[in-house]
Amino acid sequence: MPLLEMRTATVTEKGQIAIPRDIRKLEGFKEGMKIVILAFDNKVELRPLKQFNEKMFPALASEKSLAKDWLTKEEDEAWKHL
Repeated sequence: MPLLEMRTATVTEKGQIAIPRDIRKLEGFKEGMKIVILAFDNKVELRPLKQFNEKMFPALASEKSLAKDWLTKEEDEAWKHL
């Protein structure tokens, strides 16, 4: 995939960045839309969530969303001796 544009951004104290307007237009990022953050050894990619197949959604589930099923006494007991 060819490089279309390169810009810089500043990371805030809270770890936030602003995606430059021109880049948002190229990739179709709109206010309020969900994005996927992919972390590799040597790079980080931001992609619109719509680019992902439903089969990949479990890989994107956050610890918080899984906590209701994983943070139970039953789970603690099951994993206690491992």
